[in-house]
Amino acid sequence: MTTWSTRRETIGDIAAIRAIHIAAFPTAAEADLVEALRGDHNAWLDELSMLAVAPDGALVGHALLTRCHVDGDPALALAPCAVVPSFQRTGAGSAAIRAVLDAAQAMGENLVLVLGHPDYYPRFGFTPASRFGIRAPFPAPDEAMMALALSDTGSASAGVIEYPAAFGV
Repeated sequence: MTTWSTRRETIGDIAAIRAIHIAAFPTAAEADLVEALRGDHNAWLDELSMLAVAPDGALVGHALLTRCHVDGDPALALAPCAVVPSFQRTGAGSAAIRAVLDAAQAMGENLVLVLGHPDYYPRFGFTPASRFGIRAPFPAPDEAMMALALSDTGSASAGVIEYPAAFGV
């Protein structure tokens, strides 16, 4: 069993992050999305781009949270997340996701949203966003559009998610 370390991305990691996404997905769309989000100063939060690092120092996983809104109130979108195929199902992705969620919580963020696999994201505490009265701006299966409250002190607004322009929705 591999013990994964995680760390925040640095300027020198940009090419490696692109390579992770290109390796993990059939097209460059997710890699391009990361770059577009990085260029959006209203969406990008430097502290919330996390890498999973193999014991030999190789960067093998990436998880990203960017600013979105629900009914005008700030929230975070978890996307995209990627792991180099040869390291998938080893815990690298989970390590990166846990690290980015911990960082968001430490920053005082209240809400994270994800459109993802309903058998994967609940392990991090995600539940259907509909339980918060939150919905996607496009048709999405209820079990796949999920939310995670990072704090019980802040109340999440109900309404439609407003994604950064880079998402194209």
